[in-house]
Amino acid sequence: MMCAYSISGLDLSGLATWLLAVLVAVAFALLAVGADRLVTGAARLASTLGVSKVIIGATVVSLGTTSAEAFVSVAAAFRGQGDLALGNAVGSIIVDTAFIFGLGCLIGSIPKDRFVLRRHGLTKLATDTLLTTTLFLLAWFNQGWSGVTVPRSIGIFYILLLGTYMYLSVRWAKAHPEFAAAEVGVVARVAGTNSAQQHRLGATLRNLLLLSVGLALVLAGSHVLLEAVGELCSRHRVPPDVMAVTLIAFGTSLPELVTAIASIIKKHPELLVGNILGADILNVLFVTGVSAAAVPLNVSSSFFRLHLPVMWASSLLLGAYILTGGNKFRRWQGLPLMAVYVAYCILLLRSV
Repeated sequence: MMCAYSISGLDLSGLATWLLAVLVAVAFALLAVGADRLVTGAARLASTLGVSKVIIGATVVSLGTTSAEAFVSVAAAFRGQGDLALGNAVGSIIVDTAFIFGLGCLIGSIPKDRFVLRRHGLTKLATDTLLTTTLFLLAWFNQGWSGVTVPRSIGIFYILLLGTYMYLSVRWAKAHPEFAAAEVGVVARVAGTNSAQQHRLGATLRNLLLLSVGLALVLAGSHVLLEAVGELCSRHRVPPDVMAVTLIAFGTSLPELVTAIASIIKKHPELLVGNILGADILNVLFVTGVSAAAVPLNVSSSFFRLHLPVMWASSLLLGAYILTGGNKFRRWQGLPLMAVYVAYCILLLRSV
């Protein structure tokens, strides 16, 4: 049976396949550029308003880089494409953990911030385990892998956990020993004359505009992506969950990938760790939670055979790296993570 998708009533059935491929590339560009503008605008806005960069990294940046996953997944959920919605979240976690973090270890020297890793790192492991356990329990109560559905109540519960996580993130950021003095400095900088306050107002408006432009680009990119990929899926009879955990998940993870590479190039590799950990936590609590709260999500049997075990295995591997000694992640530790991702892609291709 062929896959049929429609996001905004746009009929792409008459377009040549190469034009659809161009649309997919354009959509990925919109998502990457839009998320970058959104994150930049939000970060500058928070800085202008006197919020420390730790809080920006722990909350705003992660929210910004997961906005692509959220918009794509929620749009898919509202149209009954549960495999796409859930697959995008799970696939993004696999891309973030196995591919992006693995690549980061191979090309850069990533320090271990024990304060952050003991909190956000273990929270990532807990949320990945929570999602895996939730879906397997639903399958157990369903007495089979087929016909499993994530109810709205689970989505609402995840959103409540999201609120708790955001609250704790702010508290953890303020408690970080290296940034107590930075908080005082931020307060001192924003206090000033009328001229300084007018400058601050102008900067706030500019950053709000930048943030809005980024949000609009992310929305546009998510719509174009689902339309084009849905048509390609229909033509080539590719299972929607496979498309979701590969092409769409990689595309919506581009903001994390770009951020990771840029952080290493600019010699701020600790940003890679915080962004990956925060983004993966939000993929479970925010992306999956909001999608399931909007519409109950249908779960394909392939999630239990392949996607969830790979997601959890890569998370456990990263958790083992976090708990081991040393003040840096070792370069060789990227090899097993990359191997997991390569093996996963091979298994996906064989299953098509």
